[in-house]
Amino acid sequence: MYSVFILTVSDSGFYENKADFSGPSLVELMSEQGYEVVGTGIVPDDRELIKKELIKHADVNLILTTGGTGLGRRDITPEATKDVIDREVPGLAELMRMKSYEVVESGILSRQVCGTMGSCLIVNLPGSPKAAKENISFVLKPLEHALKMLNTEKANCAGIER
Repeated sequence: MYSVFILTVSDSGFYENKADFSGPSLVELMSEQGYEVVGTGIVPDDRELIKKELIKHADVNLILTTGGTGLGRRDITPEATKDVIDREVPGLAELMRMKSYEVVESGILSRQVCGTMGSCLIVNLPGSPKAAKENISFVLKPLEHALKMLNTEKANCAGIER
């Protein structure tokens, strides 16, 4: 069982105490998928605060962020993620954008980033509950393989069952 931390990035959720629906919907989905949700958090669209929260939870297997991936002036989750990752995993983000575009054309505008911070995988998701759940659902199978590779002493793709 892999551990996951879910971070909501939202000015209105943080400053105005607006209800967060994306975080809880991801908690439900990931729990159903057999992941151990070790916590949730909410931060405003602030690059330094996002980075701080990502680094704080680097000991989990997976961090899912929701929000801040669009074209709004304050949407900076991908930039904060790039600041802390060691290696980008572009295929996950590309697949999510492609599949999202098939659902709604504006899905191609998402700027989400995926990458590793040590043995932790970070996946940026859109802020809407529907889009967040759809996007993570698109990559559940490759995500499981990625987590196996990151958490195997000697990562050998040929030796990991797919």
